[in-house]
Amino acid sequence: MTQRIRVMIVDDHLMVRRGMATFLGAAQDLELVGEAATGREAVRMCAQIRPDVVLMDLKLPELDGVSATRAIREANPEVRVIAVTSSHEDELVSEALRAGAIGYLLKDVGVVGLADAIRAAMVGRATLAPEATQALVRQASAPASSQEPLTEREREVLALMVKGFSNAEIAQQLVLSRSTVNFHVSKVLAKLDVTSRTAAVSLALRRHIVS
Repeated sequence: MTQRIRVMIVDDHLMVRRGMATFLGAAQDLELVGEAATGREAVRMCAQIRPDVVLMDLKLPELDGVSATRAIREANPEVRVIAVTSSHEDELVSEALRAGAIGYLLKDVGVVGLADAIRAAMVGRATLAPEATQALVRQASAPASSQEPLTEREREVLALMVKGFSNAEIAQQLVLSRSTVNFHVSKVLAKLDVTSRTAAVSLALRRHIVS
């Protein structure tokens, strides 16, 4: 009998994990070897059980899926990570792939498509949802934007976002009102031309916008 592909599921929703577990249990060549509900737990478990393929949600507590993917790939380059998420924001797609994901699927993917993506990952073939492919095309064809520079205060806010601070914690740290911090965060996202905190943090680290 051919050796089964060892799969780990990372998602903070129990019902999603159960659904994927049921699917994996029905496939003769796939084996569920672990589940994690947070990004940090995923990185820790991956180092212990060394799965072949990780199915990674990107919006996770404690450590987001992009950062968890990067950490897993750096520590265990032989592990293949497939992003399985409900979002196909342009920046999120590119950040996941830059972090080392070999595939990007939406959660409405069928069981056949998911199984095929796992098998393709094992032989080094990428699988992208049509929406993810379109996102990459849009990014490649978009004209370079003249990015408005961040103010000193916006850089301070971004630096604390990179450290994982919430808006409330940033307000306390900088002695500002919560509404003022919300305004600065919105300005940071707009100036960086991203739509989420995760994308802003990833862009800040990649471009060394803050130390």
